[in-house]
Amino acid sequence: MLQLHPNWKERYQRWLACPDLDGELIDQLHRMGNDEQAIEDCFARDLSFGTGGMRGVLGPGTNRMNVYTVRKATDGLARSLLAAGVSTQAPLSVVIAYDSRHNSARFAIEAAKVLGRHGLRALVFKQLCPTPLLSFAVRHYAASAGIVITASHNPPDYNGYKVYGADGGQLTDTAANQLTAYIAETADELSIACADEQDLQHRGLLTMIGDELLNTYLQQLSGLRIDAGIAATARSQLRIVFTPLHGTTLKAITRGLRMYGYDQVTVVPEQADPDPAFSRVLTPNPEEREAFALAIQYGQALQADLLLGTDPDGDRLGVAVKDEHGEYVVLTGNQTGALLLHYLLTIKRRADLLTNHSVVVKTVVTSELGRAIAADFGLETLDTLTGFKYIGEKIKQFEQSGSHRFQFGYEESCGYLAYDLVRDKDAVQAALLTADAAAFYKNQGYSLYEALQRLYQQYGYYREELISIALAGKVGPELIPRILDRFRHFKGETIAGRTIVRTEDFLTGVRTDFPSGMLTTIPLPKSNMLKFTLESGAWFGIRPSGTEPKLKLYFGVKGTSSEDSVKQLVQLKASVLAYLPEA
Repeated sequence: MLQLHPNWKERYQRWLACPDLDGELIDQLHRMGNDEQAIEDCFARDLSFGTGGMRGVLGPGTNRMNVYTVRKATDGLARSLLAAGVSTQAPLSVVIAYDSRHNSARFAIEAAKVLGRHGLRALVFKQLCPTPLLSFAVRHYAASAGIVITASHNPPDYNGYKVYGADGGQLTDTAANQLTAYIAETADELSIACADEQDLQHRGLLTMIGDELLNTYLQQLSGLRIDAGIAATARSQLRIVFTPLHGTTLKAITRGLRMYGYDQVTVVPEQADPDPAFSRVLTPNPEEREAFALAIQYGQALQADLLLGTDPDGDRLGVAVKDEHGEYVVLTGNQTGALLLHYLLTIKRRADLLTNHSVVVKTVVTSELGRAIAADFGLETLDTLTGFKYIGEKIKQFEQSGSHRFQFGYEESCGYLAYDLVRDKDAVQAALLTADAAAFYKNQGYSLYEALQRLYQQYGYYREELISIALAGKVGPELIPRILDRFRHFKGETIAGRTIVRTEDFLTGVRTDFPSGMLTTIPLPKSNMLKFTLESGAWFGIRPSGTEPKLKLYFGVKGTSSEDSVKQLVQLKASVLAYLPEA
C-alpha cells in the first residue's frame, strides 16, 4: 500500500513558488485554494510506476500526469539505459508514440527533450500511433526502448506512460523494478532540464516517423497471411462496420482491410476522428456493449456481418456479430480468442505449419476452452500471469531458447496476438484476422456466431465472467488484503456443491492438489493472486487490481449445454461472493 508523503503541504508550496511552472497547472493550483483534500490527493503520493508504467488523472502535483511527472519518468529511463549500455558502441535510441488523449503529443515531445539532454536519440511518430505499431517500431529500428503515452480505455481525464524494452515487449517485473529505482532517485521533478527541440532535430537526436513505418508493418503482416482458400467474392461481400472509438487505429485498420480485399467497410463517422473527450461514446472500452451502440445502429441499417471496435491506443479489439435471432451480441474476449485460435490452427494445419513444438499462450484467468482447442490440434498451452507483457516475455524466451514455436496468444480482456512482429496485444492484426475468419466461415455458409456455437458443441459449453468490486475510500486498501487472506486460508472442501481439487497461490508460488495434499511449484513470477479449481473443471480466481482500489474475481465453468453453463456460473458466483460480506 502506498504511503502518504508527510510533507505534502511543502510540496504544494514548492510547486506554487516555481517561477516557470506550466501556466495551466499553476492556474489549477490556485483554483484549489484552501481545499486541503484536493491538495493532499495531488501531492501526498508519487504517481506510482508499476510493471506496465504509470497512469493517472491529468493535473498538477506529484500524484498526477503532467509534464513534470513525464520528465521524471523519462529522466529515470534515460539514466537506466545509459547505465545498461555503457559497454556498447551503438548509439542508444528510444521510439515514442502517443494516442489521442489530452496532452499526449506534448508529453511525447517532452520525453524526447529529456532523452536528448542525455544524448539519447528519440524517434517520435508524427501522428497518433496504435500501441502495437510502437512495439513493432522498437525492433524495426533496433531501438533500446519504447515509450507510449496512453491511458488505454480509462476516462478522458486520464493519461499514462508505458515503457517497452528492446524486444518490443512491455517491461516485466525485474526490469520495471530497476527502472522504478532510477526514477525514485530524482527527488525534484521540477528541476529536470530539457534540451531544445529544434537543436535536437539539427543534431539528429530527434527524428520524426511518418507513414512509411505503417506501410512496412502492413506489408510484413500481409506476407505472413496464410491462404485459407477464401473466395475473393466472400471477402468482397463481407459487410464490416468499424469504429476506432475516437482513437488511433482508423488509418491502420481501414488501410489493412483494403489490402486484405475487404471493400465493404463502413466507419462509424461520429467516432472516426480522434477526440480526447471521447464525446460520442459512453465508454471507449470495446469490451463493453455500450461502446458498440452506434456501430450496432449502422450494422442494423447495413445488415453488416461483422462489427469491429478498438480501444483508444489500438491494442484491444472488440467484436460483435448477429445471433440466431438477428440481434448483435458483443463477444467476450474469451469467445473471440477461441474463434481466432480455432481458425488460425485450422488453416495452419492445412498449410502444414504446425510442428511438435508449437504452443499457445494464455493467461491463468483466460478460458480453458483455448486449452481444449489447442489440445485437439496436438498443441501445448502455457499459462502466464495476467497481463500481456508476460505473453510477450514468453515469446522472447522461445526465440532465445528455440524450445517452442509461438502460434497464438490471448487474454480474456480482448487482447490477441497471432504474429510476433509485435510483442504486445495487437488490435490491428486481430481485426484483419477476424475479418478473414468471418469470410472463411461465410464462404462455407455460416456466420462467426454459428462457428462459435459449433465450438461449444464440439468442446463443451465454456462460460466465464469477471466481477470487479470497487473498494475505495480509506478502508478499501485495508479491506482488500484481508479478503485475500481469508481465501488464502480457505479450509472448505466444497464450494457451489463441488469439491475443490486444486488451489494455486501465486504469491507463495505453491500449487496444492487434493485430496493428496501434494505440493508443487508454480513456475511463474510472484503475484498476489489465488486460483481454485473444482472437480467439475469450474474455477475461480481472485486478485487486487494493479492500478485501482478494486478486487477482481474471475469465474469459469464448463457445461453440457448453454443453459447448464449459465446455471453453474450463477451458483459458483453466489457461493464465492458469500465469502465477501464486507464487499
